[in-house]
Amino acid sequence: MEWIYNLFVEHSALQAVVVISLISAIGLGLGKIHLFGISLGVTFVFFAGILAGHLGLSIDSQMLNYAESFGLVIFVYALGLQVGPGFFASFHKGGVKLNMLAVVVVLMGTLLAVLASFTAGISLPDAVGILCGATTNTPALGAAQQTLKQLGLGSNSPALGCAVAYPLGVVGVILAVLLIRKVFVKKADLEENQKDDANKTYIAAFQVHNPAIFNKSVKDIAHFSYPKFVISRLWRDGNVSIPTSEKVLREGDRLLVITSEKDVLALTVLFGQQENTDWNKEDIDWNAIDSQLVSQRIVVTRPELNGKKLGSLRLRNTYGINISRVYRSGVQLLATPELTLQLGDRLTVVGEAAAIQNVEKVLGNAVKSLNEPNMVAVFIGIVLGLALGAIPLVIPGVSAPVKLGLAGGPIIVGILIGTFGPRLHMVTYTTRSANLMLRALGLSMYLACLGLDAGVHFFQTIFRPEGLLWIGVGFGMTIIPILLVGIIAFKFMKVDFGSVVGMICGSMANPMALNYANDTIPGDNPSVAYATVYPLSMFLRVIIAQVILLFFL
Repeated sequence: MEWIYNLFVEHSALQAVVVISLISAIGLGLGKIHLFGISLGVTFVFFAGILAGHLGLSIDSQMLNYAESFGLVIFVYALGLQVGPGFFASFHKGGVKLNMLAVVVVLMGTLLAVLASFTAGISLPDAVGILCGATTNTPALGAAQQTLKQLGLGSNSPALGCAVAYPLGVVGVILAVLLIRKVFVKKADLEENQKDDANKTYIAAFQVHNPAIFNKSVKDIAHFSYPKFVISRLWRDGNVSIPTSEKVLREGDRLLVITSEKDVLALTVLFGQQENTDWNKEDIDWNAIDSQLVSQRIVVTRPELNGKKLGSLRLRNTYGINISRVYRSGVQLLATPELTLQLGDRLTVVGEAAAIQNVEKVLGNAVKSLNEPNMVAVFIGIVLGLALGAIPLVIPGVSAPVKLGLAGGPIIVGILIGTFGPRLHMVTYTTRSANLMLRALGLSMYLACLGLDAGVHFFQTIFRPEGLLWIGVGFGMTIIPILLVGIIAFKFMKVDFGSVVGMICGSMANPMALNYANDTIPGDNPSVAYATVYPLSMFLRVIIAQVILLFFL
């Protein structure tokens, strides 16, 4: 039986791997259990680690520090790669308002944490940990711990605060959504969420009856038309064709147009008349619409196309085909000439079969090549992120130089590479499954080690009077900012309820609450708003967790 003792108890590299893997497996398994429609997912690994630490299970301190740090780095870098492509785009148009509201939520929570430290007798590291739990934000906790280590202080207490506040952090967001909905939202407000999402493509058919565009080319019409659109097919005299930019429109032409639903009315005025046929059904067989043209989805797999604008390929005029839609990370994008291509984009191509075969050669369509993620970019990105995190930054009023650390550096580099890599022709593409695998692996390692470290004193803390105080303070940090901002956004700023809920969930980094919102609120607005504010909110929480410790300690 000595081998069992060595496997689980005797400190060694093998024992550390076994213990971390066991805690992760148990936590991930329990995380799939739903109570009242809510599950903690990978975060249950944290509580499995706490229980293991409470029961006396431990690993070598150096192995614990290594696994915790490496897991955190992998997680935040993969997270940066994921949010990078949408980070700067989230500030466009309506995204500015949502992001500003999310920033207010973040700043209000931070202010409450500082006030709790000065008025409730809670140490600042503990208050920051409670804030991380109240906002369900483990990357911010990692950043706070790294900052405390830089300052030569104990880094265990924030983990205790996070563990105490985390459960009500999840539930509190859902309770706030229910409260706003019960008191302020009418049935008509919910129906408003079913209106079209500006990010979705919409297909409509028009007939050309506007004399102002008779005998005008598609290129000329596009220049003086504000709404963006793509003409997929043109019917004239019983024949169907793919209109090039030089194609001249005539009276009576029938056009199949891809645009956004909000622009349909403007395009009806532009072209003259909209047909009543619904072209947005999922069961439409596009290849059966006419016998001359074929519709096929082609994947961009040639690395040299990464970062190029769609219009620069001149596929429409060269091959007589049309690209109507682009699918990227589950989102449909309008195939405008200015759209920058990324490896893995799926293009819906319409044209004759022979022409589509030629386009297939240009774009690649070697789907198997995407199943091999570019690990070189991952490891180089991690190195650059750690190098950035190690640079000391001097800020006036702060005694010690500020470092972005293991959390701040990699997430910034991940965002920058995810955003600008394709424009610099860097192949940074990782499949969605590969990115999720990296994030889940890194976060599981980090949370298992974090729980082991915090579990020794967890139950002593929670059953003391200050434990109840921490729970109450954490619940206040969760519910007060989102209630105030949510009510102001909905009642006074007239943001639709679905977008308000998505903004709240994104600003609190709470996917569990988002799942609840998606199940109970019609339309896609919650998910769109969540994706809009999540990158900036996550970045701010990681950085602010470090800044307030450096300023006030």
